[in-house]
Amino acid sequence: MARRVADSGFSAVLPLLGRDDPAPFVVHREHGGSPFVLIADHAGQAVPAALQGLGIARAELDRHIGWDIGISGTTRALAGLLDAWMIEQVYSRLVIDCNRPLPSPTLIPALSDGTAIPANACISEAARKARVEAIHAPYHARISAELAARAAAGRDTVLVLMHSFTPVMNGQARPWHCGVLYNRDDRLARRLLAALRAEGDLVVGDNQPYSVSDDSDYGANVHAEARGLPYVELEIRQDLIADTAGQQAWAQRLARLLPGLLTD
Repeated sequence: MARRVADSGFSAVLPLLGRDDPAPFVVHREHGGSPFVLIADHAGQAVPAALQGLGIARAELDRHIGWDIGISGTTRALAGLLDAWMIEQVYSRLVIDCNRPLPSPTLIPALSDGTAIPANACISEAARKARVEAIHAPYHARISAELAARAAAGRDTVLVLMHSFTPVMNGQARPWHCGVLYNRDDRLARRLLAALRAEGDLVVGDNQPYSVSDDSDYGANVHAEARGLPYVELEIRQDLIADTAGQQAWAQRLARLLPGLLTD
């Protein structure tokens, strides 16, 4: 029988995921022929049944704090246009943030943009470990396995890490239509930044509205920089991709620009 641990009035099951809970990730275009690998860490809103909705209203999960609004549809459309391997993580970032290193204080946030998350308050070490082992670890293991297989086959690989951001944060409107993010390796980011700005109809952030750092991000550092792979992390403003038309338009724009950036 599975062992249960109580934290903050919530009962977490070890292992966390039950038979009716979805797998932690979905892979699309598994045999895609493109050099591009597309990663969507915050694509989903699922919450394991054992966590009882995290103790928050469904409307909170529908906000930007629960997921990256519009990024799943945008990335799926882009994968189709590029014939690119794609992975999306299906659990809410409030369950566990798969773009955070394990020591990060925001890996399992107790407060997000003013909303308290009762299931995350004073979480026990056992419950924290259960979330890591059920969601964070297998998701990143699948990405690592794909990158290793591509390297063994001698395939070129370019990572594009897809995210979206809320138009207003902490009462402040954000002027950017999109942001190009990077840490130490900016070779692809600089090219995409220039290409997007050359479009003429976009305000493009350079490491805005967020920036990549060793402490704040996982995918860019572990899957790209540690392997020496070219990459870019892209943020798109959520009101621009909130519907299918916007998602298709951004996918088409990126599919037109990205291949031309691979000059070496």
